[in-house]
Amino acid sequence: MCLAIPMQITRLDGDTARAASRGIERDIDLMLVQDQPLAVGDFVIVHVGYALQRLEPDDALATWQLIDEMDAAGDTDKQGAQGRA
Repeated sequence: MCLAIPMQITRLDGDTARAASRGIERDIDLMLVQDQPLAVGDFVIVHVGYALQRLEPDDALATWQLIDEMDAAGDTDKQGAQGRA
């Protein structure tokens, strides 16, 4: 499954930026959000290296909480499957 991940911009450089999420930093392309004013510290949702849209900090946090819940549910499913094997 492919997910878009919230990331926080740490550096802007024209049409690209450096962004971080949970200790991982990546260079991202801003081509798809050229119409949105961005600044260092802003959150964006990123998929395959492209920022798709600017996010409010609360929305970024809510997205991470949902991803954490899905991850925890996946771990539970794996444990259940091992018990049935």
